[in-house]
Amino acid sequence: MTTAELLSVEVAMPFTARTLGLPATVPFVGPEALERRLGRRFTARLGANESVFGPSPRVVEAMAEAARESWAYGDPEHHDLKAALARHHELTPENIVVGEGIDGLLGLLAQLTIDPGDTVVTSLGAYPTFNYHVTGHGGVLDFVPYRADREDAEALIERAKALRPKLVYFANPDNPTGSWHDTATVERLMDEVPEGTILVLDEAYSDFAPADAVPEIGRLRPNVLRFRTFSKAYGMAGVRVAYAVGTPETIRQFDKVRNHFGVSRMAQAGALAALGDQAFLRETVARIERARNRLGDIARSGGLTPLPSATNFVAIDCGRDEAYARAVLDGVLAAGVFIRMPGVAPLDRMIRVTVGEDQHLDRFAEALDASLRALR
Repeated sequence: MTTAELLSVEVAMPFTARTLGLPATVPFVGPEALERRLGRRFTARLGANESVFGPSPRVVEAMAEAARESWAYGDPEHHDLKAALARHHELTPENIVVGEGIDGLLGLLAQLTIDPGDTVVTSLGAYPTFNYHVTGHGGVLDFVPYRADREDAEALIERAKALRPKLVYFANPDNPTGSWHDTATVERLMDEVPEGTILVLDEAYSDFAPADAVPEIGRLRPNVLRFRTFSKAYGMAGVRVAYAVGTPETIRQFDKVRNHFGVSRMAQAGALAALGDQAFLRETVARIERARNRLGDIARSGGLTPLPSATNFVAIDCGRDEAYARAVLDGVLAAGVFIRMPGVAPLDRMIRVTVGEDQHLDRFAEALDASLRALR
């Protein structure tokens, strides 16, 4: 068919004008897609902020047991998992909604709050999947620049007061820079976002954060939602289970639109087991901290500057512009090591590298050295 014929067919289909106007994109190109494009497998997967240290053995055992019962749907109310999370955080089950990763919960929040044309405030260069959901529901994104490679909490407050948006997004610790703010700054943001605006507090990396960076989880108000996940420190990115914490009147809105059978029986069993093995979590966080320090050493040995990080990755300043950082990235990818880089200036002068086992970091060190030598 000709291009004109294809366009006429698309227009004739019963999609909304907003849908037809959206680009057919995804927030991230996955390593599998890159492998297919390159025609070979990566020898180290250090680009998606996954934990190569994996889940607790208790998780694997619990999920294997649940797999035998996978002929049955998982509990649509997530009763046991919500009860365990409530005990863990000293909350009530009514304060918690469980979903298919933070990404799934963000999509539900966009569905619940955004009408076409509604304004949403975020940082320029922050987590793109949030933007993806906002745009898909017809929202209009308003961006606040980073300041000193951190999300600018004060500017976000000022912008929220000026625009009265439906949502304000703020990640602490942050992706893609790994930076963090102290509790006082986060609490000021929570207190000063105006009524009628929901603060989307993405705490996916909170398990790695310093003690003075994360407000007490019971610090809630009706227009604040705090998002946590089992994907990062718990090593369960492929399972897709996360939760949001808020006041009961806010949380109950999710029940109106969520996929009640979206979190599988195996995922619920795995999350319960992970929550019950805090010793494994502490061990994993310690291993990630050691690996993060080594990544910093690797960056400095190449004449690059690692940013301080409270996550399971390190953003590395390549010292020049986007073109140079992309050339460094391409050289590392060509050497068989999967990493990523931010896509928006001025953050696009960096590459971003997830921590890994020693052998993975060895491969990254070799690939980075080869890439830098080729550019010289």
